[in-house]
Amino acid sequence: MTRQCTLPSTREQAQHALILLGAPTPPRLVVEVHAALFDSDLSVPELARLLREEEREHAEGGRRPYRVCPGLDADLAAVNGLVTLSTWPVAHRLALPAAARADGLTRVVRVAEFVAAAPRPAPGATLLLRRLADTVPGGAEAHDVLDPAALAAAARAALADRRLAAAVAAEQPVRDAAAARAAALDEQQRLFGVAPRPRWRG
Repeated sequence: MTRQCTLPSTREQAQHALILLGAPTPPRLVVEVHAALFDSDLSVPELARLLREEEREHAEGGRRPYRVCPGLDADLAAVNGLVTLSTWPVAHRLALPAAARADGLTRVVRVAEFVAAAPRPAPGATLLLRRLADTVPGGAEAHDVLDPAALAAAARAALADRRLAAAVAAEQPVRDAAAARAAALDEQQRLFGVAPRPRWRG
């Protein structure tokens, strides 16, 4: 068997990375995380193609235990550039500004803790951690990015910032309202979004 045949499917590889990341994530980061921490042939074009296939297959009545689907905005329209899992609640799949900042830090914590717990770091783990460290307030120079536990601690400290917590809390009514609207939609719309609302000028 070839190496390609022995690897999980594109859907399974995306699921592996998204379960680890635990939040709506840009496709490129999904690909980078899977490549750094797992054996992978996942690519951004393949992930984009998977999203299109998932929507079409679901619309045609296909059933799967889970699907890879887009993030949603406050109007429940699909957000280009974010992928999620269908098993996550709608409220967890929303892309709101403060929540997006918190999600970014959460992803750093989860990846760093995963690397710290591994008996032997994957070859690409250090490079991935260095890149993720740049997204933590204070920058890579503020902490030892070669120590995944230290990076996780720095990201947790940033998550605990009162201003960020207040901003996330202020978005909760928007999140609750969107989740309530989603309950009235069919499953296709809940997973892949509704048509964007027109933007009127003047």
